[in-house]
Amino acid sequence: MADVSVQPPAVPGGPAAPGDVDPGRWRRRAVTAAFLGPAVFFLAVWIVYPTIRTIVRSFYDRSGEKFVWFDNYQTLFTSDTLVTAIKNNAIWLAVVPALVSAIGLIFAVLTERVRWSVAFKIAVVMPMAISLFAAGVIWHIMLVKDPDHGAVNASLKAVRSAFVGDGVLERAQPSQPQQLQGTPARGFVLQTPLRAGSSALLGLTAIPPSAVPAGAEQAATPSPGSGEITGTVWRDFKPGGGKPGVVEPGEQGLEGVTVQLRDASGDTVKSTKSGADGSFTFGDVGDGEYRAAIGKETFSEPYGGADWLGPKLITPSVMIAYIWVWAGFAMVVIAAGLSAISREVLEAARTDGATEWQVFRRVTVPILAPVLSVVFVTMLINVLKVFDIVLSVAPGSSQDDANVIALAMWRTSFGGVNDFGLGSAIAVFLFVLVIPALALNVRRFKREEA
Repeated sequence: MADVSVQPPAVPGGPAAPGDVDPGRWRRRAVTAAFLGPAVFFLAVWIVYPTIRTIVRSFYDRSGEKFVWFDNYQTLFTSDTLVTAIKNNAIWLAVVPALVSAIGLIFAVLTERVRWSVAFKIAVVMPMAISLFAAGVIWHIMLVKDPDHGAVNASLKAVRSAFVGDGVLERAQPSQPQQLQGTPARGFVLQTPLRAGSSALLGLTAIPPSAVPAGAEQAATPSPGSGEITGTVWRDFKPGGGKPGVVEPGEQGLEGVTVQLRDASGDTVKSTKSGADGSFTFGDVGDGEYRAAIGKETFSEPYGGADWLGPKLITPSVMIAYIWVWAGFAMVVIAAGLSAISREVLEAARTDGATEWQVFRRVTVPILAPVLSVVFVTMLINVLKVFDIVLSVAPGSSQDDANVIALAMWRTSFGGVNDFGLGSAIAVFLFVLVIPALALNVRRFKREEA
């Protein structure tokens, strides 16, 4: 009798027999490839190939025809301009990430305690709404040296004016050097002794018409009074000729000049300022000999502004502009982490007797350490790539002094030098510098996932 075996019916979707093709598995792979394919293609075209090509190009000369081995990398560390760029980037790395993180932390903590925190956060975050190049243009205008045009120097001038007055004259010379001796830096002293009831004539020349104080009037001839010493300080110059040391028609008085009355030992006993006609009076003068002097304050130069865009201050100036832009980012990220902190932990610390500073330093900051590391590492990467804000803030005359690696790469390759071999070497060097920061980020992501 033949054996009869019964096979169970095939179950749809069940495991395929060995050698059979699972259509579902291939369908899933096709869908995955359809989604990842375009991304992989563009990643290869725009990232992988340019990276490999740049590395290869860095070993060739300017024209790309001659293989020069490591000559471009040697130039990278021997050229003064490129060495300056590397040094500046080192300064950026040492200063900017830490400052941005610290300022963001301070802003995030303080905005929790004020009613107008929303308005403050909007104001701080607003610079991020514009490009770094536009922000650089704004700061370039603000940092112009002339206080009449640059907002920063105008503010400094206003503060300085509250404590130090500007002189009414930029420069001058005595019309009679034998009688009025000195220099603008030390002031001028009349050599003729004065007593009560006498007058002093302080004639100055070498004063351009544009430098004469506004509202100047015809110089007055002094008339001494009893117990007084009077005088006139004036521009001792008459078109067409005149006599030095004599007040003549057409000669202008100098208003606002600081005039001092000094005793026989040279100490100042009285001080006053001349009027619109140049006249001045010292009343209640006692017996004895005196000398009249023009104080050096008269020639105090007006505030000309700090040269923020000059070679010495250009790097700190660009850093300030960069911090201004990124402080809002740090504040928002840290504020988000701050809002996740349990208030019970903070209140427990305060209940145990901790001061606000101790709570901040020993509780808040340690809890926020992961968030602060995110901000810090992000800023490290951004600082290594800083380019556009340096280009827009620094004028052409000081770009070599403000140079950074990314800007040096652009200027070497596309800024007129057209040395693509050296430019590629700079790009590879910058890529190598970014790798450790990227590794820190990847390690942090893996730690958070675990």
